[in-house]
Amino acid sequence: MAALLGGSTPWTFADTIQLKDASAITGRILAEKADSLVVDVGYTALVIPRTAIMGVSKAVAAAASVASAGDTNLSSVAAGQFYSASTRPVTARDVSSLVKQIGEGVVQVKTPGGLGSGFFINEDGYLITNFHVIEGETEISVEVYQQRDGHLDRETYKQVKIIAINKFHDLALLHIEDKGAPKFKAVTLGSSDALNVGDGVFAIGSPLGLERTVTQGILSTKTRQMEGELYLQTSTQINPGNSGGPLFNLAGEVVGVTNMKITFGEGLGFAIPVELVRSFLDHRDAFAYSTDNPNNPFRYLEPPSRTKQKVEAK
Repeated sequence: MAALLGGSTPWTFADTIQLKDASAITGRILAEKADSLVVDVGYTALVIPRTAIMGVSKAVAAAASVASAGDTNLSSVAAGQFYSASTRPVTARDVSSLVKQIGEGVVQVKTPGGLGSGFFINEDGYLITNFHVIEGETEISVEVYQQRDGHLDRETYKQVKIIAINKFHDLALLHIEDKGAPKFKAVTLGSSDALNVGDGVFAIGSPLGLERTVTQGILSTKTRQMEGELYLQTSTQINPGNSGGPLFNLAGEVVGVTNMKITFGEGLGFAIPVELVRSFLDHRDAFAYSTDNPNNPFRYLEPPSRTKQKVEAK
């Protein structure tokens, strides 16, 4: 029995091809030929003659540089981007150094009904957690751990707003709105598609309230079907309280969001693939939270009344 641990994706960095007719095409350049460029625009690839091109702005130039030489796998948020995503090949590093580097980006999410985990996607206080962690709750607080003078200080923020929810994929986007809140340490979203079965992964979270617990395992399978959805299955130990926390690859990039486990087994945890997280963030306006209907971001039309149809027919 699986239990919730309660208590094609748009390119984040895209190349821009400016055309001579004052229009532009945004996508990823797949090939540069002498007479043309081949550009992936998400649903198809376009071949653009060089005679029609006025200029090219590449994504690599737009992305901010990484803070230190040790962060060779992590990309920063470019101007105007809502979250950071990796565009570089993965090079494995040891978990100990990664935890020191990215651990501040993982938080504890508390409600009157329980607690879970989460992680910052940008420095402005936007964070991801599971929908079931905050479902039906109106009081949400976030505990953040920040490095000061060589040790971690705990800070609790209580002005937390629900920005968007997707109950079907068990995702929620929150925002810390406390006055005087600092810039936060954000983590980078990677790709679960690039993972292979047997690759090492690790999680940071608050299982049973034991904050900042690090567990390590492997990716057991990439396509475990549970109730009509595909999940990443991992041997990484996760428990209630890990919900909404990040599952990292060995480059320190988020590849999934941990949300459930098999209750009568060990090493049988599951995570939402990060591709669904990216899609949720890219289309967050479609999932905007509404106080008029707080448990459901969708609006359904009323079915036509047979009575009304008969009256109108007369």
